[in-house]
Amino acid sequence: MARMTEKAPTRQADRELRAEIVIDAEPSAVWAVLADLDRMPEWSPELIRMVPLKRGGLRVGQWYLGVNRRKSVVWPTRNVVKQVEADRVLSWHTATSGATWIYELEAAGGGTRLVQRRPVPRLTYLSKITAGSVLGGGVSHCDELEAGMATTLNRLKAAIEGPAA
Repeated sequence: MARMTEKAPTRQADRELRAEIVIDAEPSAVWAVLADLDRMPEWSPELIRMVPLKRGGLRVGQWYLGVNRRKSVVWPTRNVVKQVEADRVLSWHTATSGATWIYELEAAGGGTRLVQRRPVPRLTYLSKITAGSVLGGGVSHCDELEAGMATTLNRLKAAIEGPAA
């Protein structure tokens, strides 16, 4: 089961979020599922769709339109892929919020440790306004996002390990 890292004593909307899990599969098998961004909405409780906006597939510099949902609120995000290192790391920066979404893979005892992180070097003004007025507040939305990250990793694990997991 995915676990979230303990929260800092002061909960802030711009804190780094983190979840991790060990999957009973080699990094290449985990990567094959993770790097298929068309399937990302199957794993993420908030994401509806990731649409590539440039030709060339998953690569550094690729742009994606993310469509997210929380209850009845739907909003778009603009994302730029920052790292693609097969079997090791996948990340993209969400320009609309200032967050970066990072997935890190490492071999772990015959399986793969998958860590998902979301650092926010600088939360955008638009994100602060939206979180405060539409998403129930920045801190509570971050709490939901962190729980959603654990859900994402658990869903990935179930899909990769299959029904026997």
